[in-house]
Amino acid sequence: MSGWRAAANGVGVSFLAVLNHQDETRAAYDGVVELYASMFANRLETHPFARNMIGTFAELVRATEHLRVADVGCGPGHLTAMLHDLGLDAFGLDLSPAMVDHARRAQPALRFEEAHMEALPVEDGTLGGVLAHYSMIHTPPGELPALLAEQVRVLAPGGLLLVSFFGTEGPDPVRFDHKVAPAYSWPADRFVGLLAEAGLVTFARLLHDPASERGFLDTHVLARRP
Repeated sequence: MSGWRAAANGVGVSFLAVLNHQDETRAAYDGVVELYASMFANRLETHPFARNMIGTFAELVRATEHLRVADVGCGPGHLTAMLHDLGLDAFGLDLSPAMVDHARRAQPALRFEEAHMEALPVEDGTLGGVLAHYSMIHTPPGELPALLAEQVRVLAPGGLLLVSFFGTEGPDPVRFDHKVAPAYSWPADRFVGLLAEAGLVTFARLLHDPASERGFLDTHVLARRP
């Protein structure tokens, strides 16, 4: 068997699987841009826990010498704008070109780019923070360590990651039918363990009652790169 065929039956197959689910997720979000933007533009006004965790994240980043932060999976750009208003040099990255186009039109003073979460267009160790607000939920469990390693790569020492996701009280991640694309909920302890394996130190977590009929806990975790 040639080397190419061996790759196609090993790593190459995994890579194609990644591309397939990303293509599906991208297409799904491209198709709901205006509805999604209208639903989430003012969402944090009724979600004080998430709003205050983002505020705490911004305050801690401002205390470092690195004010540049990435809103990874920025969607229509509303949280990128919030980070900017909180005094950070914020820019947004998203897999969906339609979301990026909307964000650029809605926030013309800020920078938005298309990007894959496992290959961020950011130099090593240059960010004071990364916000991943429910943007890792579509990533299959086996691919999540690679995404977290990429967050660590771009963070400066002392840099912060705030990641929010749907939490479950069971022992394992749970796949469910999200309204846009298939997604996964995570036990908080399991997720924190993955952060530790990636080289991050978790120092705060907040779990609160579900905001949806699915019954998952809204979960917010703050971690720091040593």
